[in-house]
Amino acid sequence: MKKNKNIINKKIDNISVVIKLIFVTIISILFYTTIVKNDYYKSILDSKTNRVYEFLDAPRGKIYDRNHNLLVDNKLSAVISYLKPSFISVSEELETAKNLSNYLDIDYRKINNSILKYYYLAVNNTDNLISDYEYRLLEERKITNKDIYNMKLERIKESDIDYSDEEKEVAYIYYLMNNDYSYNIKKIKKDNLTDKEISNILDNKDTLPGVFIDYSYERVYLYGDTFRSILGNISNISYEDKDYYLEKGYKITDLVGSSYIEKQYDEYLKGVKGTYKIVNNKIEKISNSERGKDIVLSIDINLQVLLDKILESELLKTKNEANTMFFNSIYLVIKDPKTGDILAMSGKKLKKNGNSYEVVDDTVGVLTYSMTPGSVVKGASMLVGYNEGAIEIGEKMNDSCIKIYSFPKKCSWSKLGVIDDVTALSMSSNIYQFKTAFKVANFDYSYNAKINDVSDAFSKYRTVFKSIGLGSKSEIDLPVDSIGNVGKSNSPDLYLNYVIGQYDTYTVMQLSEYISTIANYGVRVYPHLLLEVRNNDNGDELGSLYYKYKSDSYTLKIPRKYIDRVRYGFSEVMKTGLGKGFMGDVNDPSGKTGTSESFFDSDSDGVIDSPTLSNAFVGYYPSDNPKMSIAIIYPNLVSISDNDSRSYANKRITKRISNLFYQLYK
Repeated sequence: MKKNKNIINKKIDNISVVIKLIFVTIISILFYTTIVKNDYYKSILDSKTNRVYEFLDAPRGKIYDRNHNLLVDNKLSAVISYLKPSFISVSEELETAKNLSNYLDIDYRKINNSILKYYYLAVNNTDNLISDYEYRLLEERKITNKDIYNMKLERIKESDIDYSDEEKEVAYIYYLMNNDYSYNIKKIKKDNLTDKEISNILDNKDTLPGVFIDYSYERVYLYGDTFRSILGNISNISYEDKDYYLEKGYKITDLVGSSYIEKQYDEYLKGVKGTYKIVNNKIEKISNSERGKDIVLSIDINLQVLLDKILESELLKTKNEANTMFFNSIYLVIKDPKTGDILAMSGKKLKKNGNSYEVVDDTVGVLTYSMTPGSVVKGASMLVGYNEGAIEIGEKMNDSCIKIYSFPKKCSWSKLGVIDDVTALSMSSNIYQFKTAFKVANFDYSYNAKINDVSDAFSKYRTVFKSIGLGSKSEIDLPVDSIGNVGKSNSPDLYLNYVIGQYDTYTVMQLSEYISTIANYGVRVYPHLLLEVRNNDNGDELGSLYYKYKSDSYTLKIPRKYIDRVRYGFSEVMKTGLGKGFMGDVNDPSGKTGTSESFFDSDSDGVIDSPTLSNAFVGYYPSDNPKMSIAIIYPNLVSISDNDSRSYANKRITKRISNLFYQLYK
């Protein structure tokens, strides 16, 4: 008995120790949880019960021209928004959507069958669309809830979603209320919101849980359509871009720059959203939104406006001239060749409107439309000849027709006789370029001789052309940039066509790069539209400097004496050659004209069927210290079928534009 009693007492003592240890552990845990980790668990509780939300939109930075004229501003407008309340049921959300349809005029034309099926699932009990076997598979985890959901969607019949217009509107509103994560604010209506609709929401807010009126910022364009396409647009994040923006910290509901300037500089222009939190089912503002940084562009908007007017009037005027049935567009770029600043860029196009024409903007064509430019490229061809040792400065050749085996005879536009390299440029000799090209290819020309492989010589020309901007991207600070069309064939005939600008096609932006590099003594300064980024620390006025754009540059690997010789030739083009008078009243201009054979799709069947002549001009002034360069193209100016009728619109328009610049900047 005594032994048993000792055993029992020992067990009791052990149990007592264990109980004490348990109590000590519990007290320690309580102390650690309530005292040591108090702030941590409080933050978790706060995040669950008082979640912080961001404001729908923030004002974007403003956009100015180089003279600080305001181009793009913001306008505050009301938005009907929705934030899902905690513990709201599907039936309550459906009731809210129905009430909203009575108070708002919602454009539901974007609705589709997927949205209608989503609504059908919310309204109806659709368990009967799934078999017992399929539910058993779900219980056995052989399929997922998502599989069940997709099965239901597939089994909803067209007749099930044949809703009236009134119910389609409710369905679309319900979709808008749920088309994102539940904790994000959704926009129900922001465009064309009337005072009556705002009043309806305010008067009936008790029947609209989660619905509130907030404010969004819209872009305002102070110069209307002028330069509008290049300024770009803002929109919701597209499906294709969502991963990119989410990785950069954006919300899927954010508005972002979707094209051109707005897209290129979204990182500066986007604002900082205001924040809210929900306390006792009420929305409280934590911080105000902040406008994005402002940007200053290189564009002179006053020059741009006047250029657009000239192009519009001249397009219509030229269209009334003889033999211009296929002419319908003009593209140009004016640039500071020393800094890379784009001072103006414009593209205009004719659109048939009944029996007449109207002018529409096509400034994006400056970057995307390409054509064979003709003789304007001969300066680049001369550089190849000099650099390869094929010709010397001052070398003379006889301008007489040439012919190579199995190809037609080729000539200049006129028999020019014995000429040197400068005259070859000023009078635009084709033969001088052909004979130079033969020497680059190490071909000893004789009449009707057979020339074989010219691929190495072709590469030599293309290397120099690309370095000077022809056949390579312009590197302009925009999300769109074209290299034109690079021919694939290396036939001898096309090789000769290439050196006189009759093979590869180039955009007018590429031609601007080319002439600007010549104007800048062989230094290629890449074009840009951004000048500065400014802080928003001065209210509605431009703030302090945040960032100043510095363009990259590239120096041609060609001796300066050869570049100077081409520059001299371009100066003679304007003094005594075919370009005389093209730049009007400007002092000491240099430049080069060009005409190319081209084709036009006359019946819009995708086949180019009508031969035409296209014109181009590149130039700069003053010759010794250029303040501007100009590149302009006139695609399909006249039909080649009627050579007796020629339009001289290219000279007239180029002259008007040059005089305009001279008057503004002299």
